[in-house]
Amino acid sequence: MSSLLCRHRSVASTDLQYLHKKVWVRMAQLQQGGPDEKEKTTALKDLLSRIDLDELMKKDEPPLEFPDTLEGFEYIFNEKGQLRHAKTGEPFVFNYREDLHRWNQKRYEALGEEGYGVIVLNPNENYIEVEKTKAQVQLSSDSSDEPAEKRERKDKIQKETKKRRDFYEKYRNPQKEKETMQIYIRDNGSPEEHAVYVWDHFISQSAAENVFFVAHSYGGLAFVQLMIQREAEVKNKVTAVALTDSVHNVWHQEAGKTIREWMRENCCNWVSSSEPLDMAVESMLPDCPRVSAGTERHELTSWKSFPSIFRFFSEALEAKNSSVKPTPTRRSNRIKYEEL
Repeated sequence: MSSLLCRHRSVASTDLQYLHKKVWVRMAQLQQGGPDEKEKTTALKDLLSRIDLDELMKKDEPPLEFPDTLEGFEYIFNEKGQLRHAKTGEPFVFNYREDLHRWNQKRYEALGEEGYGVIVLNPNENYIEVEKTKAQVQLSSDSSDEPAEKRERKDKIQKETKKRRDFYEKYRNPQKEKETMQIYIRDNGSPEEHAVYVWDHFISQSAAENVFFVAHSYGGLAFVQLMIQREAEVKNKVTAVALTDSVHNVWHQEAGKTIREWMRENCCNWVSSSEPLDMAVESMLPDCPRVSAGTERHELTSWKSFPSIFRFFSEALEAKNSSVKPTPTRRSNRIKYEEL
């Protein structure tokens, strides 16, 4: 016992976790013995109760003070979307300080913080597809009020048609051999319904004072529809909106003048284009500025424009907090669209 205590006093904090584990293993071994072993177990428990492992580990570690930006950590996302060190190009290294697991963990957690809570909407999943039971298949074929003779003749034609269709369907898609039916998700039967549902039940109820939207493709249309239905709430809670190759149309969706004015001040649409990133792109729609996403591929517009989007969000938040006018670029775009 005394030798164990002496070793504990001289041990480095980086070895304490190993020592702690070893003591507990020894205690388990002693508990299987007689009275003497049980006394030793009690003594070991008493020793462990006096050891504040966290405090001892803190003793030799540097202060838990870390940068509050990704650039401060000297990390960036490269053109492939991979996190890399800005100078060496190497992937993220967890063990930045040898034998300081707790400090490395805290550094890792600090790196993972951009200051945003995230809600990912899923507007495209509006129903589930399930296999029909035999009873449902029979019910659908027997539901007609036609005369029996006519129904039999019609059923015969339908069966032959279905047989041919099923054969070709199985040839095109061997995995789909069963009849299925679609069950729509309650209050989420369309992307527009889904956006309103998430707003009403989650976003509007959150404690967040500054909400930012990134809406891609049809998501932009869903956001405009959300504004039409919840205009006052959206204006009160949303600070800025980044659209990426959005397919919204303020005319077809009948967005009012106040919505169009708000979008000109608080939205920007990064569209697929051969122009360099952030280059202004002309549009006849009087809603919000359009700039190039730096790619002609629709599905890459969000990823390619992320650095610009987060700068846009930061500028919008700074402008809101300081009550300054929009940046010259956004103001000049606004004037251009008002003239159109």
